[in-house]
Amino acid sequence: MTAAGAHHPGGQAAALDAVRRRFLFLKIGVCCLAGLLILRLWQLQILDGTHYQTLSQDNRTRSILLHPVRGLIYDRQGVLLANNVPSFNLYVQLDDVPNREALLLKLADLLSLDERVLLRNMRDNDQGPRVRLKQGLTLKEAALVESHRFDLPGVGVHPEAQRNNPQGAYAAHLLGYVGSVSETQLTQEAFRGLPRSSIVGQSGVERAYDRILRGRAGSKLIEVDALGHEKRMVSVEKPRAGHDMYLTIDFRLQQLAEELLGERVGAMVALEPHTGAILALASRPGFDPNALSRGLSTEGWNAVQRDARHPLMNRAIQGQYPPASTFKIIMAAAALETEAFDRAATLPCAGSFRMGRRTYRDWKAGGHGAVNLHQALVHSCDVYFYRLGRRMGIEPIAASAERFGLGRPTGIDLPGEAKGIVPSPEWKQRMRGKPWYPGETVSVSIGQGALMVTPLQMATVIAMIGNQGAAHTPHVVRGIRARGSGAVEEWQPSASAPSTLRPAHLQSIRAALAEVVTKGTARRARSSRVAIAGKTGTAQVVALRSTTGDDVPREFRDHAWFVAYAPLDDPRLAVAVLIEHGGHGGSAAAPLAKKLIEAYMTYESVAPPAPPKASLSSRPSGPRERPAHG
Repeated sequence: MTAAGAHHPGGQAAALDAVRRRFLFLKIGVCCLAGLLILRLWQLQILDGTHYQTLSQDNRTRSILLHPVRGLIYDRQGVLLANNVPSFNLYVQLDDVPNREALLLKLADLLSLDERVLLRNMRDNDQGPRVRLKQGLTLKEAALVESHRFDLPGVGVHPEAQRNNPQGAYAAHLLGYVGSVSETQLTQEAFRGLPRSSIVGQSGVERAYDRILRGRAGSKLIEVDALGHEKRMVSVEKPRAGHDMYLTIDFRLQQLAEELLGERVGAMVALEPHTGAILALASRPGFDPNALSRGLSTEGWNAVQRDARHPLMNRAIQGQYPPASTFKIIMAAAALETEAFDRAATLPCAGSFRMGRRTYRDWKAGGHGAVNLHQALVHSCDVYFYRLGRRMGIEPIAASAERFGLGRPTGIDLPGEAKGIVPSPEWKQRMRGKPWYPGETVSVSIGQGALMVTPLQMATVIAMIGNQGAAHTPHVVRGIRARGSGAVEEWQPSASAPSTLRPAHLQSIRAALAEVVTKGTARRARSSRVAIAGKTGTAQVVALRSTTGDDVPREFRDHAWFVAYAPLDDPRLAVAVLIEHGGHGGSAAAPLAKKLIEAYMTYESVAPPAPPKASLSSRPSGPRERPAHG
């Protein structure tokens, strides 16, 4: 016991020293680890504290605009003219982009896009901090962006509805196109209060009825991380889709009118005389509304703007031209109503009329001989109307033109309508500061000089003749269907303005216009299927001896006119055709009108269906809101 116990104290001391050494190493290890932790905490909280505090704050909520789906547009037969298709759009939240140049380089490389275009969209875009960089991404492009989303801070792909015209370029001027609201538009009453990235109508029906078609935007509140990527949705206010619209046009007639015009520059208008409903409103050259709605590049837009043929111009309502001999209808009405002379009396025509030092020539070199008012209309005798205008003076001529609605907009529910010009001594003094000369009255008497009209105005003039002198405001909207309830509001034509023509005088003009087609200058409009009445016109562009030959440059050739209605006894269609630099109205414009009228008589045998009825109400006064003219 004693010997063994003598060895125990030394062994225990050795063991204790070993334990102490181990604890020392453990303490050193713990101290080193604690030092590292303290150093890391110092780095996170002191050295990088500001950076991580910013990231923490950026992990916040954000409101995202939800664009509404625009209402659909149909023709009177239910043919779909404008709808919406899915589209992937590329957006960037500028607040979340630390290095914009680097981001653009990545996007340009990833999507094979022009970096300059992306940079211009980012810099010049007026949509606010959330910018649409590109519309219409392909599925492959959208997948590429999503697969690299952690390398693209602030960038996101959002599916949205994009406006689409399934009929392509047909009815482009009538329907119009859409685009992002501009800063200038946001100052206008029609667009005030809209979000900056809103899609609005820019022309045509899309513009005139934008409030109805546009719908109401919604929004969703989302939580985003430090890179701007969505983590979860907090709340959502769904957007409200726009209402659907039914137009008065018959797409079959619209398509035919545009095909008849072909590559010619001009316009064709067809409407119902007894209602003012527009059945076709064609203008050439046209444009692709889908390309404009999806966004053209700056170069593409500049090319459209520089096009000498002005494809965006709706010549049917914006083109202003001398009416030429179609104005003789109004001259005849003025002569009859003012009783300036006996309508049966004849005036000589030897092929020219001299006043002062100037000679005014007839279109027929040898003249028409002695003709009365009826014969002068049938054969479009210029000299007769020179003499008639000289005898009446400009005041009754201008007054008659104004009674037919010239010199002011027709009131069609489309934006940008031109009002034309009805010249008078007061007009010339006000606009040019010069007196009126008798020679100007002579020019106006055959629809030349300062007198200007639109094809739509001349369509309403011939419609008044066919409708016993009564006039209706032309319109393109037939009804609206509420997207939510399905209720349909069908709009009725406005009340007609009372006729200012005496029945006997109106009958005299109608009889002459019937013979214009059977015996006069519009014999190429004569149809074996329907009786047509009308009047040709050949508007001189420049003062040349001849402006119709092949050796005359096209820009110097005459404009061709023809206005008509059919059938004779119960007119159901009024047509105006204008071909720029087309030559004679009888040969260039009249045959087109004939084909359009004959086609309509075939189409009319099938009555157009009413818009789908859920709850139908009528509005006898036309559209409930005037188009917003821009």
